[in-house]
Amino acid sequence: MRAIVQEEYGPTEDVLRLGRLPRPEIGAGEVLVRVRAAGVDRGVWHLMAGEPYAIRLAGFGVRAPKNAVRGSEFAGVVEAVAPDVTTLRAGDEVYGIGRGSFAEYVVAPVGKVAPKPAGLSFEQAAAAPVSASTALQAVRDHGGVRPGQSVLVIGASGGVGSFAVQIAKAFGAEVTGVSSTSKVDLVRSLGADRVLDYSAGDFLAGEERYDVVLDIGGNTPLRRLRRALTPTGTLVIVGGETGGRWLGVRRQLLAVALSPFVGQKLGTFINSENAADLVVLTGLLEAGTVVPAVDRVFPLAEAAAAVRWMREGRARGKVVVAI
Repeated sequence: MRAIVQEEYGPTEDVLRLGRLPRPEIGAGEVLVRVRAAGVDRGVWHLMAGEPYAIRLAGFGVRAPKNAVRGSEFAGVVEAVAPDVTTLRAGDEVYGIGRGSFAEYVVAPVGKVAPKPAGLSFEQAAAAPVSASTALQAVRDHGGVRPGQSVLVIGASGGVGSFAVQIAKAFGAEVTGVSSTSKVDLVRSLGADRVLDYSAGDFLAGEERYDVVLDIGGNTPLRRLRRALTPTGTLVIVGGETGGRWLGVRRQLLAVALSPFVGQKLGTFINSENAADLVVLTGLLEAGTVVPAVDRVFPLAEAAAAVRWMREGRARGKVVVAI
């Protein structure tokens, strides 16, 4: 099969190349999917670069990637299922999270796969599994967003942020999104009640205080984020690009350590990848309450360019690779 292969870690997309690999074999509780489209999320770059180094120690390979194919979120058609899988069958259109989705075939645990939302293209569906489920868990589980609350989404124009704005609105919140000048119109089109342009000045300098702040992939100091919260507000740090190669989660660790000693709830989380949340998202996607903001679709042979487009912050919403 054709696949985007990576044999060594590297911070630039030069380490990604189009190659050929044997079609993967499935084990117990797994499904084989013929990939039609794959989403590009921030985790793709971190695994490509092997940074922060804690990623390598977490089981992804110390000197080189254990799995040679990048990508995890996908949409496609089930090719085969393990004998113990009864909820899906060959021919089903699905979306989910697997191991190496920048390829013609991907293997995924059945517990991370769900039927593709009706009415969505494969490209739209592929944009959702990682980014939208992360946004759902940030808003619902860790932010505890309730109707009438004020929510600030920092990084509102990115993959997770574009879903977070819409999901927070679906939960009845008043949403303020933060983005660059060129993406203000996108965030407004997602349903944000107010949009702040971070390049026009200090977006946290005002007197506005929020019940929930979602800091998505940012680097704003913790003390400034706390100032934007109400005295009993909640901060959820989703990802983050600070800390360098050795430790990329300093703000997150500080937030967790400080939280028990202040009135505000400060924390972070790692996305719990599961089919149950995909089913919840399916309801929102099929109702049109949440719409994937797909910026560009690249062919498989140009997957490196797709990762670069995302890494350079040029994407308005999600980037997708079509197979």
